[in-house]
Amino acid sequence: MTLKVSNIPLNIGYYLAGFTDGEGSFNLSFRKREDYALPWKVSLCFNISQRDKVILTLFKIHLKCGTLRVRHDGVWYYEVNTFNAIIENVIPFFDMFGFLSAKKKRDFNKFKQLACLIKDKAHLTKEGVIEIINIRKDMNDGGKCKYSDTEILNSIH
Repeated sequence: MTLKVSNIPLNIGYYLAGFTDGEGSFNLSFRKREDYALPWKVSLCFNISQRDKVILTLFKIHLKCGTLRVRHDGVWYYEVNTFNAIIENVIPFFDMFGFLSAKKKRDFNKFKQLACLIKDKAHLTKEGVIEIINIRKDMNDGGKCKYSDTEILNSIH
């Protein structure tokens, strides 16, 4: 369901954006796939985890997408990893409500660039994967990735 951002109460929208500014994460992951021409599935994900389910439920209600689940350690996890929901709901929401921190603004702008590349099917070419890796490099302060850039690049040459 496509989000109509203008229907979100401003106080809720800015609250959720501020919460995301401190606690949220925009990610791109590579997963090995034997049945793909290039051996990688490229996926975008927006997520937040908290011990209190209430705020995460507000995200699910107002973004009108995503999943909410509890981990074995009692931490609740909200995530959106469906590409259409990211394009139609997550990106328009944060385009409207935005962030204050330079770091989150940077990560979100890179997330949008990556979404455009995936929408244009760049992730299906070697050149596109190289561009995606270069954009992803300093997202989330270079947080750990399951597969190194070198491992991904070596597998597509």
